[in-house]
Amino acid sequence: MNRLLFLVPVLAFVGLAGLFYMGLNAGPPDALPSPLIGKPAPDFTLPAMDGATPGFTRADLTAGHPTVVNFWASWCAPCRVEQPVLEALAAQQGVQLYGVVYKDVPAKSRGFLDELGNPFSRLISDVDGHSSIDWGVTGVPETFVIDGAGIIRQHYAGALTAEDLTKRILPVLMGK
Repeated sequence: MNRLLFLVPVLAFVGLAGLFYMGLNAGPPDALPSPLIGKPAPDFTLPAMDGATPGFTRADLTAGHPTVVNFWASWCAPCRVEQPVLEALAAQQGVQLYGVVYKDVPAKSRGFLDELGNPFSRLISDVDGHSSIDWGVTGVPETFVIDGAGIIRQHYAGALTAEDLTKRILPVLMGK
């Protein structure tokens, strides 16, 4: 009987360790599926960030060309890390890169772009974050790949890396 009492805590520890191990190896958080994959991009009406870069609407996402929409903010440290990857993405032939400034002051966002470069051909500002909720954005940066018909084909949460660009984003843009 005393031996059985000794086994209870050991078995409980092994069980908890197994659950912990499975949780750690469940995959990266950016791999969480988005309920919007395969559905039309949400409708929105947001102003251009400022007069220096034109804004966009949902109609621009259905113009027949694939588009990448990136949600970002000047106060976001991972957005700063991601900026060179976005520059490389914008340099790709036929890629439209649009930006949504998330809960940020336009003057600070412009300062961020002036410092690091502006990869976006169009920019809108979601100051209160309400439209971002419709997209399922939980934080920044987050990136969506949208086909020419306005259907969301890929969602990536977190800062894009060069590897993400070549293995996850560009294949979807190129229809592979």
